[in-house]
Amino acid sequence: MKVELEAITNFGLEAVLKRELEGLAYEDIKVSDGLLSLRGNLEDIGRLNLWLRTAERVHLVLARFPAYTFDQLYENTKKIPWADFIPRDGNFITDPKSQKSKLYSLSDIQRIVEKALVDKLNQTYHQGWFEKTGPRYRVGIRIFKDEATLFLDTSGEGLHDRGYRQRSVEAPLTETMASALVQLSFWKPDRMFLDPFCGSGTLPIEAALLARNIAPGLNRSFDFEAWPFLRDMDWKGLKKEAFGAINYQDPLNILATDINPRAIRSASYNVGVLGLEDDIRLEVKDIRDLEIKEDYGVIITNPPYGVRIEDEASVKKLNQALGRFMKAHPTWSTYAISGAPHFERDLGKKADRKRKLYNGRIRTDYYQYYGPKPKRS
Repeated sequence: MKVELEAITNFGLEAVLKRELEGLAYEDIKVSDGLLSLRGNLEDIGRLNLWLRTAERVHLVLARFPAYTFDQLYENTKKIPWADFIPRDGNFITDPKSQKSKLYSLSDIQRIVEKALVDKLNQTYHQGWFEKTGPRYRVGIRIFKDEATLFLDTSGEGLHDRGYRQRSVEAPLTETMASALVQLSFWKPDRMFLDPFCGSGTLPIEAALLARNIAPGLNRSFDFEAWPFLRDMDWKGLKKEAFGAINYQDPLNILATDINPRAIRSASYNVGVLGLEDDIRLEVKDIRDLEIKEDYGVIITNPPYGVRIEDEASVKKLNQALGRFMKAHPTWSTYAISGAPHFERDLGKKADRKRKLYNGRIRTDYYQYYGPKPKRS
């Protein structure tokens, strides 16, 4: 059975997610702002949730139709065979969004869709009240330029929630953003990886997950697992296949440091949840005290930039310290995400490339400084 699926991502990461999908052998991928759509089968719901590193959610699209009036919205919503998806006790929740459309009242959109959904379910279940004690179904309604898309959110909690970050410190990167930063770099597992402002360890952990080919969804559950219409999905087989694909062989040289002992304790806990203690070294260390002898390493980091933590003077000093480290290690490449307005000036060097990204709702730049390619042995 062929279905339409959507993978949702942060603005600016569409190209990264497309490469992920192509790496999983998907074709004919349509890209729009923050959203990629593709054709697949029901088993791909499991595969995408399990493997996508930079997607936030995976949607199963149920219908698309023009929605200039509430009558159109009601009638087309009611055409969907809801009982094929939602059981008698299903806990269905509607989530409306509207942009640049004649139908803009979210409360009215929600009311109309829920009425159509209940009226359709009643044709099968013949009951006036739904207790909603069963599995959760998040029904999304997205109206954009007067076209409505109705879908089921198959993920449940956002895919950035990998299940390993039990403890956190202030101003963390999401796991999806951290993975994107690693994928946007030239780091390879045979080169040293350093994050001198590691916080709770998200960047080094995501680097290790990539290097080990560990599927990011292995340590969590998803809403779709409880849906009766997907009972024939070989979910255990997909997870077994993912476990079999893990690369335990190649050595990794990943160092994560932070001046804050509480951050390192948090990172140590998170690393331990995944059993990556042999792959990621953690140290309480000020970047100004780092002594690194390796050549051709790669820094990928999220230094404090004064929006949520640290004052402006402290941010400047930390950026200057990072600049001195870079100058002392000319063979290294450095990648840093920052919202500091004078980041390049503080570092003392103009980036080879900048990429605009949003860390949550904070406008940032991803500064990329390219070192020389490693010499061939």
